[in-house]
Amino acid sequence: MSGRRISQILSALLINPYFPAIASRGIYQGRLKYFCVPVLNCYSCPLAVFSCPLGALQNFFASLRGNLSAGVYQLGLYVLGWLGLVGAIGGRVVCGWICPFGLLQEGLYKLKTPKIALPRRLRYLKYALLALTIFLLPALLLDQFGYGKLWFCAWICPAGTLEAGLPLVGLNPQFRSMIGFQFWFKLSLLVGFLALMILSRRPFCRIACPLGAFLSLFNKLSLLRLEVDLGRCQKCDACLRSCPVELRVYEEPNDMECIRCLRCRDVCPVEAVRLSLSIRRSSPKPDVGAAR
Repeated sequence: MSGRRISQILSALLINPYFPAIASRGIYQGRLKYFCVPVLNCYSCPLAVFSCPLGALQNFFASLRGNLSAGVYQLGLYVLGWLGLVGAIGGRVVCGWICPFGLLQEGLYKLKTPKIALPRRLRYLKYALLALTIFLLPALLLDQFGYGKLWFCAWICPAGTLEAGLPLVGLNPQFRSMIGFQFWFKLSLLVGFLALMILSRRPFCRIACPLGAFLSLFNKLSLLRLEVDLGRCQKCDACLRSCPVELRVYEEPNDMECIRCLRCRDVCPVEAVRLSLSIRRSSPKPDVGAAR
């Protein structure tokens, strides 16, 4: 088992260790829930002891106008600052090494089935979801009390359905009478994404994860970065065949989609890829037309 796989499994266990919830049929609401982990992990998961940054950001923008009108100025900007710090240090490295939902996607893709390649242009969908469901809709569409809704959590997030919705309904019979269109809609999205995870590499990360979209903005600027020795690189595409997000690392070592999993480094036959701590800009793109 690789070091990265061990890291993913350990992080999933450390983020979700509250096994007493199985007996209590509730969720952990202790002091640790004030802290956000920089990965997709639902607040309402019975086993979770930390908060999800996407839920915290939506809550911040949903209550922004109400808090301001009430004279409350504790705005919770620490979440943006915390994610900005994580991104500035490693970009999307947490997606490749820590996120439990990323681990699930990689595991399902190993099932022996026909595989498909996702159109690269679909990657822009996650930026639209970030802007709309995390920032704009919670802040602009308000109820009569001046508060917005958590749109991504309520209507889209498949991790929330898998980690919280299904377990809570299973553990609490009284919740089953409350099941309606919203639950079935989210369940259908979850089933669709699970099927897509079997057929393609990390589809949710690549096309629909707002957290990945936010952290990707730092990939070209972060301290932790990839470097490729273009003089040694043979453009054999071993990196492409092993990459969970289907990148040719020699084209752009710090592409916004890169999750810094280092599989490209591990499979490179000439050891042309390395990880470095640097404030330098990415190397200019080489002419790779002949390589295709």
